[in-house]
Amino acid sequence: MDNYDVLIAGAGPTGLVLALWLTRQGVRVGIVDKAAAPGTTSRAMAVQARTLELYRQLDLADEVIDAGKRNVAVNLWVKGKRRAHLSLQDAGAPLTPYPFVLIYPQDRHEQLLLRRLEQAGVEVQRPVELAGFEDRGDYVVARLRDPDGSERTCEARFLAGCDGARSTVRQGLGAGFPGGTYDHVFYVADVQARGLAADGEVHVSLETGDFVILLPYSDDGRARLIGTIRAGHGSGAGAWTFDDVSHRAMHSLGLEVDAVHWFSTYRVHHRVTTHYRSGQVFLAGDAAHVHSPAGGQGMNTGIGDAINLAWKLAAVVRHEAPDSLLDSYEIERIAFARKLVDTTDRLFTFITAEGSFADFVRTRIAPLFASAAYDVGPVRAFLFRIISQITVSYHDSPLSVGSLGAIKSGDRLPWVAQDGVDNHAQPGPIDWQVQVIGKAGDDLRAWCLLHGMALNELAWSPAMEAAGFTRQAHYLVRPDGHVALCNPGAGPDALAHYFRDRAYRRFCA
Repeated sequence: MDNYDVLIAGAGPTGLVLALWLTRQGVRVGIVDKAAAPGTTSRAMAVQARTLELYRQLDLADEVIDAGKRNVAVNLWVKGKRRAHLSLQDAGAPLTPYPFVLIYPQDRHEQLLLRRLEQAGVEVQRPVELAGFEDRGDYVVARLRDPDGSERTCEARFLAGCDGARSTVRQGLGAGFPGGTYDHVFYVADVQARGLAADGEVHVSLETGDFVILLPYSDDGRARLIGTIRAGHGSGAGAWTFDDVSHRAMHSLGLEVDAVHWFSTYRVHHRVTTHYRSGQVFLAGDAAHVHSPAGGQGMNTGIGDAINLAWKLAAVVRHEAPDSLLDSYEIERIAFARKLVDTTDRLFTFITAEGSFADFVRTRIAPLFASAAYDVGPVRAFLFRIISQITVSYHDSPLSVGSLGAIKSGDRLPWVAQDGVDNHAQPGPIDWQVQVIGKAGDDLRAWCLLHGMALNELAWSPAMEAAGFTRQAHYLVRPDGHVALCNPGAGPDALAHYFRDRAYRRFCA
């Protein structure tokens, strides 16, 4: 019988990233997928800045960026005219090393993750279906169905369901999946395009009763189109083709489609599961939440789930932390998912609303407001923070203690690059660290040395002040780059109390 620390069901981006992070931290992983081969269609396209920051810890960011296409601006069009040009580069440059949206088709993305996982010695078992499981209190027994129909069992300390919106794991837990389904039908098409808007930037056309988003992912006109099929088009569900799509919004962009490489339609759901954890079993990615593709947030949110869960599972598997640490996964990620689903729901409803007043607001008011607001520096930064997911925070988490100046515990550690020093550069293995803005005291330095805690001393500067840091303070940073503790003092007492209060054995000696 196979035995793992963590068994992962589902080998999409969420499951693959979870496996990579766990493997990097020495956790024995098994991963199964019922599909005979990885997907061959582009599906999710956008890789946000926060995902790239987290990929940096796996030495993966540069490779992903080189394989994708950077999009540094979003353009809004109405009736054949560009009404707004929103520069991501201008908005994001002071905030992250990745001030752009990377367009990288999911099929290529998955292939890269698979190669990395195989290099780490882990191979996805295909086509192997999770047929059922039993949580026995301190481990899980899973039934796996092989291609010939035979079944075998394996044991794992934990089971992670990364198996999509129709998740077998979620259904096995009996967890609810409340929400709903929009009336509109979405289409996605991979096309060969030319024309005014085929310039390598993101374009959104807002027309009366119609819209389309153009996401280029090559320099030769290859792009993704996303839009809706309105009532009255085509012959019925499942029978639509690209010819059934209204081309008004495309023509507004001056876009000509020379070839359609892939076309699909689907209905959009907005749902969040009632629980991310039940005993030894966890849900992540689309198994836990689904929502409209507005804003390109879905895959990135699943990857965020995976990384949040991975370092906590690793700490418990290695007997460094108590099982209660894992409770923070649901607390942190379900709050973000609910907020995200609400936000994308509002945006999708606005984009697809029908009627003369809705058309007037969408085509006349919204572009003018977006252009004017984006010229205001704080508004521009705020919008970039939301889209890029660098604003994701865990203020209400039991792992977050205190605030100092503009930084609250639970925030993503603000990024500062100065004099060749980058405070997001990983000092070593994926692990906790302390960042001191100034010089560390001897007692703090000794405590970090005793407990194997990385200590990063950073010179005070105007850039540090602008990012919200406080001179001579120290910040405890979690393995996923979020601030756990803000401490104005120079000594290690606050650190010792933090880990002692959470029975985090590794740092309590």
